[in-house]
Amino acid sequence: MRILTLDTSAVASAAVLDFEPSDPVRTLQVVGNFATADTRSHAEVLAPGVKSLFGDPVTEGPALDAIVVGTGPGPFTGLRSGIAMARTLSFTWGVPLFGLMSLDALAQQVFDSPRHNDAGRAVGPLATSAFVVATDARRKEVYWARYSAGAELLEGPHVGPASEISGGQVFGAGAGLYADVLEAGGCRVEPAFAQAQPTALHLGKAVVHRISTAGSLQDAGFLDSSPLYLRESDAKVPGPRKRAL
Repeated sequence: MRILTLDTSAVASAAVLDFEPSDPVRTLQVVGNFATADTRSHAEVLAPGVKSLFGDPVTEGPALDAIVVGTGPGPFTGLRSGIAMARTLSFTWGVPLFGLMSLDALAQQVFDSPRHNDAGRAVGPLATSAFVVATDARRKEVYWARYSAGAELLEGPHVGPASEISGGQVFGAGAGLYADVLEAGGCRVEPAFAQAQPTALHLGKAVVHRISTAGSLQDAGFLDSSPLYLRESDAKVPGPRKRAL
């Protein structure tokens, strides 16, 4: 099975992954991926980045088994770029489209990361109990959700000040921005993940994790491609013009 994943909830990113549905974790191969460092140039870089993943998009695109797009939460402009492209490619290539919450990508990255001792040797999973992932929501707020040690969603997604999060490990760029606030609330911010953002590569690994647990793509409980904005748009419909006289 070959899938294309896209996520623009923070940075612009895309990946192509290949795996056998009967044993997706062991057979997973990353065919190609890209991710920018910039969180504000999605529209300019996404199309060239996706094109770079294919030798011949005309033939290789329609051969995909699925496209999975990160549905956020994230800022309006960036999130729309990824979802619009995913919907366009799904329609043009005739490939099924699925959605997955972008914070799941960060949770998967935590789940895949080992904890090391002072000698640098892996001694177990990084998260041994429930943990939180958080990204920058701007306006002095974060998008966040709580997961089990097995990367299963327990709570969220939410948007609000970091002070609303209490206790446990917190991962992600949102945690790095508000480390002082979180630590004052009893949280432990993981320095190695203080700049981490959701990416299409880890979104793809979350897809594989779900399929491995559920047994098939159809039973994995994916979302549709509707965006999770969690906020009302700042754009307002203009009111009637005021009379000059």
